[in-house]
Amino acid sequence: MDNDELVQNMLLELRRGVLSVAVLSQLSHEEYGYSLLKALSEKGMEIDQSTLYPLLRRLESQGLLQSDWRIVDEARPRRYYVISPQGKAVLSKLKKEWSMMTATLSQMLS
Repeated sequence: MDNDELVQNMLLELRRGVLSVAVLSQLSHEEYGYSLLKALSEKGMEIDQSTLYPLLRRLESQGLLQSDWRIVDEARPRRYYVISPQGKAVLSKLKKEWSMMTATLSQMLS
């Protein structure tokens, strides 16, 4: 495996760990999948639909999100997601841990 391939694999691993935190952080108000994709993209976090929807289902099965189906403006049904009370508690802890890790890494890498 060459260096470029190693770097790409390591970046994928890092990204997988960050996506859950990014998604939870954007669901303080209800969003449906596509609107969440756009919100994440506007903030610089690109994510494929094929990654987002399984992640949303997993976070919901873990009790971190709540969802319901709705029809708005006679459009097709959309599933709206919002962070659950448990998700808020978990996100708070993850944010603290993230801050500590990034501070430590900044020190180590400078």
